[in-house]
Amino acid sequence: MRKVDVLLVEDNPDHIFLTRKALSESEEIAFTVHVVRDGEEAIHFVRRVPPYERAPRPDIVLLDIQLPRKDGFRVLEELKSDPGTRIIPVLMLTTSDADADILKSYGLGTNSYIAKPIRYDEFSEKIRSISNYWGKVSLIPPRQPGGV
Repeated sequence: MRKVDVLLVEDNPDHIFLTRKALSESEEIAFTVHVVRDGEEAIHFVRRVPPYERAPRPDIVLLDIQLPRKDGFRVLEELKSDPGTRIIPVLMLTTSDADADILKSYGLGTNSYIAKPIRYDEFSEKIRSISNYWGKVSLIPPRQPGGV
């Protein structure tokens, strides 16, 4: 079974629960979901700043826009401007479907932009599609020895 480390950057407990549940339903990929609840924590996790010095480098980051302390745009910009982290796929997973947010996200280097549906079954289906694509179809960048 293939193993994939996912960093979920989300402050809504319901969305955390639903995302974890949907990813756990994969039969071919073992998704390990690490959760941080604000943008500062996300940067610390990826860069292994205490208390995350033992954190794995995420294979994928699922990033909300509306976050405490540092919003998702700023997190995305920092990750994509750093040569050590820019290859990590970052997927914006947010409630906004505003054109301005979509354009800004792609302009900052997101790999995908997914609007969260309100209904549970639709939300779950989108997460399963993400797991299918990033777990089975797309090749995730390999971890580099000694790198982030």
